[in-house]
Amino acid sequence: MNITELYTPVAVLLGVAIFFAVLLPVLSLSLGPSKDNANDRISTPYESGIVPVGKAQNRFRVKFYRLAVLFILFDIDIIFLYPYAIVMRKLGYFGLWSMLIFVAIFIAGDIWVWRKGVLEWD
Repeated sequence: MNITELYTPVAVLLGVAIFFAVLLPVLSLSLGPSKDNANDRISTPYESGIVPVGKAQNRFRVKFYRLAVLFILFDIDIIFLYPYAIVMRKLGYFGLWSMLIFVAIFIAGDIWVWRKGVLEWD
């Protein structure tokens, strides 16, 4: 088996990738809407027919992001608890104590977050 037989599929795949990487942007620019049509579309109301009020890029407070991260942490906690619940009887006392330590650390974190006031929404 010579080297051309080994690299022919790679060369064909590279050629197809370059072809589509050049073809798709060219087709998009030539067949897509022009900038004049885009300005008309931006000034029209979005979907519901109601004219929007105010700016679209309002700033969120940092407290919102803290709460969002806390929600992700709750999800991760559930992800860790689910496999434990499936194999709870097979793990024995070692699994019980390790999960109790995990839950205790999680509850301590919840108490800390509660005292910091992240859960209070003004």
